[in-house]
Amino acid sequence: MSVPLAEDPPLIDAHTRRARRKDARPSELLSAALDLFVEKGYAATRVEEVASLAGVSKGTLFLYFPSKEELFKAVVREHISGHFASWSEEIEHFEGSSQDMLRDCLKSWWENIGATKASGIPKLMMSEARNFPELGAFYQQEVIQPGSALIARILQRGITRGEFRPMDLKYGVYMVMAPLLFLAMWTHSLDACCGPQARIEPDKYLAAQLDMLLYGFGAGHPPQAPANLSNSE
Repeated sequence: MSVPLAEDPPLIDAHTRRARRKDARPSELLSAALDLFVEKGYAATRVEEVASLAGVSKGTLFLYFPSKEELFKAVVREHISGHFASWSEEIEHFEGSSQDMLRDCLKSWWENIGATKASGIPKLMMSEARNFPELGAFYQQEVIQPGSALIARILQRGITRGEFRPMDLKYGVYMVMAPLLFLAMWTHSLDACCGPQARIEPDKYLAAQLDMLLYGFGAGHPPQAPANLSNSE
């Protein structure tokens, strides 16, 4: 007696589910790894924990990522440096003012990184880069250098168009990066030490920082002579 045709769809559905499950594993592993790296740090996170949280075996994890170091690099590429290509494209075709471009830069960083768990990665690197210099070198090449280059392009555009005053681009970039790093550090560390009155509202904080940056960078506000910060005469 032949098997009724009605019995075939469940077999096909089961195969499809397995295929979809396999396709989803890398993203599930990266999501689990991000959670654990941010919560526990790089050194304390074990690949067995990542695999367990993702619902797969340790062997399955190693099929996709041959080591914890490669897993961490994939997390950084997925959640941070993976944004750089699209941000570069946006800068290339941006038609507004450089002030608006800088505003969009901070807004995009907050929406894509700052307001997500990925904002814990910079804090992790601050605490562990010296213990894992190979990861520090990777982060420098994969995140800091290209990220700094994007900010420098915005500032240089403003200078060229007369919208920003001439400046040392190296330190102009640091001025833009500093409040973003502080907000990430506050969110994942210092916020736990402060009461409700000291809490930072990210949108208001970034708006205040942008106001100060635009005033300082503005072509209509020439810089004054720097104050002497040394106690010596």
